[in-house]
Amino acid sequence: MKRLLILEDETYFVGEGFGAKSSVTGEIVFATGMSGYQEMITDPSFKGQLLVFTSPTIGNYGINRDDHESMVSACSAVVVKNVARVASNWRSQQTLGEFLEKREIPGISGIDTRALTKKIREKGAMKASIIDMVPDLEHDFDQLRAIVLPTNQVQEVSTNKPYSIPGTGFHVVVVDFGMKQSILRELIKRDCHITVVPYNTSSEVILSYQPDGVMLSNGPGDPKDLPQVPEMILDIQSQVPVFGICLGHQLLSLANGADSYKMPFGHRGSNHAVREIASDTIYFTSQNHGYAIDQESLVGTDLMVTHVDINDLSVEGVKHKKYPAFSVQFHPDAAPGPHDGVSIFDEFIELMESEGKTHA
Repeated sequence: MKRLLILEDETYFVGEGFGAKSSVTGEIVFATGMSGYQEMITDPSFKGQLLVFTSPTIGNYGINRDDHESMVSACSAVVVKNVARVASNWRSQQTLGEFLEKREIPGISGIDTRALTKKIREKGAMKASIIDMVPDLEHDFDQLRAIVLPTNQVQEVSTNKPYSIPGTGFHVVVVDFGMKQSILRELIKRDCHITVVPYNTSSEVILSYQPDGVMLSNGPGDPKDLPQVPEMILDIQSQVPVFGICLGHQLLSLANGADSYKMPFGHRGSNHAVREIASDTIYFTSQNHGYAIDQESLVGTDLMVTHVDINDLSVEGVKHKKYPAFSVQFHPDAAPGPHDGVSIFDEFIELMESEGKTHA
């Protein structure tokens, strides 16, 4: 089944279709890392995006029920050089192609992903479509350029109503902007009693749960598309400890007067080096974001930079100077990726302890 991957700059690639037999349009991005494709495909932060894997072969160890990061559709499409038709792993329950077909996610293989990645690095993330072979590409390029990508991804991936996960430790309210399940797993390991609430929950409702701490989760899209959230954060950060991850980090920063910007091609993958400034420690981290906080915009705010990216010196973490609030741009839950930053969850627990909170 021959298919086309077309970009808005009028570049196109011919490949073989697999997975769902549908056409799709979205922002095309690439992710590095040789493994972890299941976690990335099911990560809600990829909502609406065509996901390019830089590793040359994807799908070799199949799909299993335990490694999903969400049960909702995440990325819009999968782009690979080679797709493994046979999976070899004792946990495997289906092939990648079978999984994508069931999730109604189209895939395309046989693509020169090295050339495609170099183009994205050179020109930045752009709109792209996967379509059937057509005689008139010029018409399709015109249509692609005219498409306006949606800005309501968080609404689509957030929970619709609150739910709880019982625990005997601190009570943590998690605001779900497109949360990965691995975040919950790390809190469960620390015996937390968890209440997950929708992205648009007010500060009054959050505080009515009498939490020991509040976590702002990861999620897709531009943090400025959620103008009501910074006000909520301002209300709660002076009353309970707050911990933000990825989109949550950006929203905490915006709430305290910083500014964000769209990166040329973002950080996506499981091998990004980050330096913790206080200890001069290097972490290798999992990341997935297309926006970042402008470091210069932090001047004059009550936030201080705690972590920076080794490669481009972008802001990877902040801490409030007055209130018990901090955040990181990377994913300390490490799914997929190295576990260098997982101790940051322990820092959140210690922060709740230091604030004199009692167990739920």
